[in-house]
Amino acid sequence: MPALHPDPRVARVVAFYERLTPDSLGTLAEVYAPGARFKDPFNEVQGLDAIRAIFTHMFQQVQAPRFVVLTAVAEDAQCFLTWDFHFQTGDKALTIHGASHLRFDGGGRVAWHRDYWDAAEELYEKLPVLGSLMRWLKRRASR
Repeated sequence: MPALHPDPRVARVVAFYERLTPDSLGTLAEVYAPGARFKDPFNEVQGLDAIRAIFTHMFQQVQAPRFVVLTAVAEDAQCFLTWDFHFQTGDKALTIHGASHLRFDGGGRVAWHRDYWDAAEELYEKLPVLGSLMRWLKRRASR
């Protein structure tokens, strides 16, 4: 299967995410710069230890987490990825659809990472009790 993107920086990031395990977190410094910034709907951190802590927490909270990168577009020192994040919680399999905007440093490592995904639609609406409330709120707001 051909690589998703020919840029070696992008290929390294895609491979890292698609093969992410608790053990592979030891290679985080090969992909992220020491002072890298990371932001998603729940976190905004800086530095390898803080980024590693987010992934460690993810592995503690969900079962079988797995990223599948769908598209990769890069120009100069920036990259945009779309992805699906598959995981299990209890006996329920869930998928979050999202995107990441990355900026690389001069050494080709990620210096800035911003994830975009709708926590209400992609997560809260899929939870039993909270999901009912979120769907009701969405219907009320659309009237």
